[in-house]
Amino acid sequence: MILRNDNGGACYQFEHLADHSELDHAVFARTEGFSRAPFHRLNVSLAVGDDPADVRRNREHVQLRLHGSELVFAHQVHGDGVIVIEEGSAAAGPQVGDALVSALARKALVVQVADCQPILFYDPRRRVVANTHCGWRGSLAGVAVRTVRVMAERFGSDPRDLLAGIGPSLGPCCAEFVNFRREIPPALWSYRRGSNHFDFWAITRDQLIGAGLAADRIETSGICTRCNTERFFSYRGEKTTGRFPAAIALRGERG
Repeated sequence: MILRNDNGGACYQFEHLADHSELDHAVFARTEGFSRAPFHRLNVSLAVGDDPADVRRNREHVQLRLHGSELVFAHQVHGDGVIVIEEGSAAAGPQVGDALVSALARKALVVQVADCQPILFYDPRRRVVANTHCGWRGSLAGVAVRTVRVMAERFGSDPRDLLAGIGPSLGPCCAEFVNFRREIPPALWSYRRGSNHFDFWAITRDQLIGAGLAADRIETSGICTRCNTERFFSYRGEKTTGRFPAAIALRGERG
């Protein structure tokens, strides 16, 4: 990933997505914002106990960084629901689901994370973007694969055209599951590292390849949130904490 320190603060971008000038995308560090401890600073979640006024200011900050695109959120439930954003569909507020897909310009699809994987997708041929919130339960449910499937079914995307970025999240160094024999199916035990740690980055990568994406079009940040709480929120590391945003938007009208 590329660290950007411009336009009002620090954020990270995927190299292959940054090559596309028609896109805005960012994984925001927690370091710029208005929330106070324990949510300091760039918390965008209204569901963790933070002052709503501070959250609104943080969201406004994110919107400015995304050149004013409308922020579109989902009510995330650690499932496999995929929401297609069309004209007027975001007006009623967040819908229940863990992935957002759209071909509309100036709609910034946002997921809120603190150890779960934000997975950003772009189809440069069809001009379609998607953003997926993928925790370990979402991995088991196949939410990333479902996102690819919806992009194909609704917008004609060929998985071979897709670019994907797996953002900062709980790494295999810290993804400990002491009850993995009850929580994780045996088919995924080959991703175990040591006695009870799992590499969910590798799980996601292999799921996406299985869904038809080319391996060289999948970029993984390799940044563990629990190991980097000075930059990112981590539920495993902090318990009471905020949620940092990852976002992707089309800048212009569909061509």
